[in-house]
Amino acid sequence: MNNNKLALLGDEAVALGAIHAGVSASYGYPGTPSSEIMQYLINEYKNGGPVARWCANEKTALEAALGVSFAGRRTLVTTKHVGLNVAADAFMNSALIKIKGGLVIAIADDPGMHSSQNEQDSRFYSNFAMVPCLEPRNQQEAYDMVREAFDVSEKFNLPVLLRLVTRLAHSRAAVIPAKEKPQNPVSKTKDKNEWVLIPALARKNYLGLLEKQNLLQQWSEQNKVNKLTSSNNSGSDLAIITSGLGGNYYDENLEDFLVMRKKQGKNTPMHLHIGAYPLPQKKIQKLCNEADEVLIIEEGQPFIAQRVFGLTGADLKPVIQAGELDPDNVRKVLGLPPRKSLNIETCALTPRPPVLCQGCPHIDSYDSIMKAVKELDSRPGHPDVGINSDIGCYSLGVAPPWNAIESIVCMGACVGMAKGAVDAGLKYGLAVIGDSTFYHGGITALIDAVDAKSTMTLIILDNSSVAMTGCQPTIMPSGKLKGLLTGCGVKPERILELEAKPNLVEENAVKLKAEIEQKDLSVVIFKRECLEAFRKNKKENF
Repeated sequence: MNNNKLALLGDEAVALGAIHAGVSASYGYPGTPSSEIMQYLINEYKNGGPVARWCANEKTALEAALGVSFAGRRTLVTTKHVGLNVAADAFMNSALIKIKGGLVIAIADDPGMHSSQNEQDSRFYSNFAMVPCLEPRNQQEAYDMVREAFDVSEKFNLPVLLRLVTRLAHSRAAVIPAKEKPQNPVSKTKDKNEWVLIPALARKNYLGLLEKQNLLQQWSEQNKVNKLTSSNNSGSDLAIITSGLGGNYYDENLEDFLVMRKKQGKNTPMHLHIGAYPLPQKKIQKLCNEADEVLIIEEGQPFIAQRVFGLTGADLKPVIQAGELDPDNVRKVLGLPPRKSLNIETCALTPRPPVLCQGCPHIDSYDSIMKAVKELDSRPGHPDVGINSDIGCYSLGVAPPWNAIESIVCMGACVGMAKGAVDAGLKYGLAVIGDSTFYHGGITALIDAVDAKSTMTLIILDNSSVAMTGCQPTIMPSGKLKGLLTGCGVKPERILELEAKPNLVEENAVKLKAEIEQKDLSVVIFKRECLEAFRKNKKENF
């Protein structure tokens, strides 16, 4: 074992763990807080080695990974929580095939929605698919668990989820690496029936998945990360179950908690920390049988709480369901008073919401869009015009000075929504989407619009970068975008390319307005490279 400690982000610990587990290929789509996993792998292999690539979206990433597993080698998929929604079709079905090379899906949830549109808890996905899930509580466990996850995947022939959260993904701590494992040799599966999901075979495979559940339950009960600590006395009035970072914050408050309980004449509570799923039901049953009350400290939705109630009917204290856990809100749940702190008087600070970078091409694009919209309908709120946006830097068009955007739902949704708004009778339906997001989720919706002969207008803000998540390159260079659009059926004369520059704002507004007024489907592309990506590339290539 290598005893040299490395200071790593949780994301970086996952990446290094995968390298040392003998991963042969890694795929993902950028999404905070998971992006640094793939970026670490790409940087590690920039001069050659195992495959590490960004993909068009999370579904294509997982499908490529399935091909690697089919060939007998270990593979990693990286995504944020909402990305698993995109890959859900492939993910759910991957539980019914016989995974050969270990397949690990490292998924970073975002409690508190720092950079996301919801607070989805990925543990529900592992339960839904009936596959194992590992949840680290620190960077060392993140490193160790990804290595274990590959072994578990190959042992049970199932994909394995590794659940991170924002605070772990983006904080740094010491990690002691272990001995690096070699890559698996290429060895294609011999029985094609194990990978063919026609109904007759899928039914058989589903029965096999159900049969594995007892083995997974035994694995969970015996896993050392599902650690049960009993009271020094026989029985206790209180049992505490923690998971993930909740275990850290409980430990941080434990000394004060035990002092408080001693003053109350109460003994040490029993404690079960859960880091491996499915839930260790026997340990939970033992805990709840010996306690009068159960307190569950988990980050995310009440995944454990709901199942403990179903297993035992135990009286559950309220759990924190929104936002991030921290030592202070866990302290409150434990019944402890707030820590003493200094009350420092400061002047009132002006709020500083996120804004587009100085010189961002989207500024010029939105200036042109709003001038065109005002010409189309100058009434307050522009009732004849609907502006549906997607997710990216350009989402900031929802804020002043433009106040342009009227909907943001999910990757690619703006295209279908603009089409639907026009179908409903809205005079002008606009969809604003970035180049990378269009590749990710907008193409199929555009094909629907072409087929329906929709009169919507698609506005693609092409800055040649996945800018919001760290300036990763887009999956396809800008020069090929027009060819893709014509291949989808858009008429060449209805594709308009404009340079997003301050001195062209007025001219571009006139041209955009003319396209919006066409009784046909139009695509307008505003083109200029992201300045931050330009600076980053220049620095890296210096």
